[in-house]
Amino acid sequence: MRYRPFGATGASISTVTLSLGLDAVSRGPDAAAALIYSALEAGINSYCLETADPVLAECIGQALSSVDRTLLNVGLTLGRGDGRRGALRDFSAEGMTHAIDRALHVSGLGWIDVALLEQPGEHELSQGSLNALKALRATERVRYLGVSGDGDVMDTYVSTGAFDVLATPYHVDSDWRVRTRIRAAKDQDMAVLAYGYYPDTIGTPKKAASLHQPKKGLFGFGGGRPKSDPLAGAGTFAFLHHTRGWEAESICLAHVMTDPAVCSVMIQARDEERVNILAAVPDRDMPPGLSAQIEMARVGAATRAA
Repeated sequence: MRYRPFGATGASISTVTLSLGLDAVSRGPDAAAALIYSALEAGINSYCLETADPVLAECIGQALSSVDRTLLNVGLTLGRGDGRRGALRDFSAEGMTHAIDRALHVSGLGWIDVALLEQPGEHELSQGSLNALKALRATERVRYLGVSGDGDVMDTYVSTGAFDVLATPYHVDSDWRVRTRIRAAKDQDMAVLAYGYYPDTIGTPKKAASLHQPKKGLFGFGGGRPKSDPLAGAGTFAFLHHTRGWEAESICLAHVMTDPAVCSVMIQARDEERVNILAAVPDRDMPPGLSAQIEMARVGAATRAA
């Protein structure tokens, strides 16, 4: 595992963050604990609770209790509700304060490193809510405030200077707006977390080869090369699934890690095997020329989309 500075905080964070949701406890607390122990053994010191569910918080707190708390970075996603009543969004001062206090009470973590607000709308976050978050930070129940999501509204939140952390989707096909947002966050001394590094649009060889390709016209013209052509898939992301010794997901993860503005990449895993595979990526060197191939495919896709 490798580590990077966590923005301007002075802390260090593993380049892989394990994101944990209700599926992590769906197989029982023992299985969830085993998952976290594997992550710890792999050198991962960064964890993010995807909801404020108390069962999830308690399970994670118990699994991490044997580690010096100052060596860990634990985030809590706010705005989703507790995960048990559907996608209830709550950015009220009372709702977020209650979620933080309950998570701390049942987990025994002592504090939450990052309170991460999930995709708040332009008018969804009141001044009272911001004041409540600042009060939580002042009392050291929360150390840093973060915002997570995509879209133009994220540019507004980055520019306010009110947040310490930006979590953003970022992958091989991300456009210039995402890259510009990351640079702006970096200029604000914000820590940048990336997620969504392996989008469904390139999840299979067929999808990766056809992404942004022109569709066939009325009489069958267009649509790229036929499947029988040895150059079929050239200039696309098809090579992600045909690189010897690498899984496509691992390539995508490694590529995002090459961006020095990104502190850590958020992964999801249901079992220890997947954790170990992804946690090993930071120590692997990408094959020569692969980064250039990714960039050529990205630029080519952007040109075709235009």
